Amino acid sequence: MADQEDEELKMALRMSMQKESPEPKRSKPGEEVSGGGGGEEGESPEVKNRRRQRELMAAAAEKRMLALPKNVVVEKSGGSGSRVVECKGKSVNLVTGEGKNVNLVKGEEKNVNLVKGKEKNVNSGEELSLAEANELFSMIFGCEVTRDILGQWTNQGIRFSPDPDTSMGLVQHEGGPCGVLAAIQAFVLKHLLFFSDDLNMVSPSLSGNVGLRRLANKESAGADIFSSLSEEKKSRALVRGMCEILFMCGSNRRVVIASLRTLDAILEGPQGRSGDEVISKALEGLSIESGANLQRVLVINTYTSSEDALQRLEALLPVFRSRMGAMLFLISALLSHGMESVQADRDDPSQPLVTAPFGHASQEIVNLLLSGEAVANVFDGRMDLGGGMFVKGISTTVEVGFITLLESLNFCKVGMHLKCPIWPIWVVGSESHYTVLFALDTKVQEENELEGKETKIRRAFDAQDQSGGGGFISVEGFHQVLRDTNVNLPADKLQNLCSSGYIVWSEFWQVLLDLDKSLGGLKDPSGLMGKKVFDLYHFNGIAKSVMNGNQVSSGNDFPVQRPRLTKLRVSVPPRWTPEEFMSSGPSTSDPAGKDSITEVSKPEPSQHAPLVDCIRTRWARATCTWEGDPPSIV
Repeated sequence: MADQEDEELKMALRMSMQKESPEPKRSKPGEEVSGGGGGEEGESPEVKNRRRQRELMAAAAEKRMLALPKNVVVEKSGGSGSRVVECKGKSVNLVTGEGKNVNLVKGEEKNVNLVKGKEKNVNSGEELSLAEANELFSMIFGCEVTRDILGQWTNQGIRFSPDPDTSMGLVQHEGGPCGVLAAIQAFVLKHLLFFSDDLNMVSPSLSGNVGLRRLANKESAGADIFSSLSEEKKSRALVRGMCEILFMCGSNRRVVIASLRTLDAILEGPQGRSGDEVISKALEGLSIESGANLQRVLVINTYTSSEDALQRLEALLPVFRSRMGAMLFLISALLSHGMESVQADRDDPSQPLVTAPFGHASQEIVNLLLSGEAVANVFDGRMDLGGGMFVKGISTTVEVGFITLLESLNFCKVGMHLKCPIWPIWVVGSESHYTVLFALDTKVQEENELEGKETKIRRAFDAQDQSGGGGFISVEGFHQVLRDTNVNLPADKLQNLCSSGYIVWSEFWQVLLDLDKSLGGLKDPSGLMGKKVFDLYHFNGIAKSVMNGNQVSSGNDFPVQRPRLTKLRVSVPPRWTPEEFMSSGPSTSDPAGKDSITEVSKPEPSQHAPLVDCIRTRWARATCTWEGDPPSIV
């Protein structure tokens, strides 16, 4: 039957392409030929048979054409009367004018292989070449990678916690991909906390400046937001957060979304079981240990429309929830930015992005997901090393930020771009893990008078700092800072600061605290100018086995995997110096005629954990308190 239909198709195509016009129907003498087909009575048996045969052939051809994919259209004419098949921008000769047939459309199962043009079917995607797959694999893992590290990165899905108290958080079961999960988590929180109304819309627009939009009537989100989140709302926040990251990696021009070929076929087919269960079964035995392994299974789609990208990400949620989810999202981000651009951003492209020996996400991965640039440093701008050499940092303000324990240990200096993001959400880095810190109230980002002046002066100082955040500048650079900030130092203070040939920030800052406001300083006799109190929340996605809020020790009950969410009360005391504390503010006379002193409050006693040291890199001398176990950043 199939062979007969093939022959009918060939005959119909040949007859439809013949150059001469078909023989017209003859009407009876004295009658006009009507457009309604009434001339059939005057046809000779030969003409009538030829006409019916042509109609049968055309019907057979139409039937076969309907079976072709929608993106394959037989309608163009080539040279010498040839007929061609057009596959979304790529044409191949199907039938020549001499009647030679090149049968490229053999069966429905192979039709998808014709789609190789620039514009692809929304679900068919394209493959990487073997060379591209090898380059991608080597860029991520290097030439020598252990199976343990590969296991970490191919066994981590992007899934929300089943625990009601931490339902807004992504759970991490394996070490390694925490940098990817923490960055996604930060953007998910942005949409849940500050764009929650948009999550009720099925297809909102994603503008390039979405982060600049302020919610005037929603400065503070409700504290019970986490317990009231629906699965649908969380999924939409996840999809939009992922889409925003990928568009940022693609310079707001395009996104590349990676998936697995076998899983695409499963998602498009009928499913008797849940998508997660089917995909988990399909991934059994899948191992990716080389670029060749990756090339055989990976399929990618490129989109320039946010609406199309959102639809694709939503359709692929079961895939991203699978054990390959974190790996596929990292690949999507790298390909969205472009492998050449990723390597151009890096200071040392020879090193893998996943660091040995523990398989952690490098700072370049985290920076790519937070800023759209795969740079290795966290300071602002770039640092000139001399001789035409320089290293690159963060070039612009970001939506969600970054702070790290390493700054408190003086291993690096986080610039203001990452430290003061548009939204009060920060990825927190430690020596071995990434977590997330956030506030429900945007006011924590608002600067009081003292903070505003400090920020302005510090930005000017850092702009002249060529030490990579070391906190010292040249005398020439220091004079530029004074001009940019309108600070007028007394001659003796200026000479003292410049006597060593370089100026240290801590010494300059102490002089500013002693300098009167009228001269551009920050002297505050009341000692109350910098006081702030607010709440922060810390989320650690590492799942621990817990029972009824306590870690499991024994018993027959089934434990649950639960991340940790901690509320911290943060107090930033007023800035004061020992001299101001001893002499303190203005004197007044009491009824007894004795002078009394308005004492400046000392910093309140606080609890301590490494997270507090991180917070103090953002709010100096902050004190923190919490209930229960201390928050963990490892």
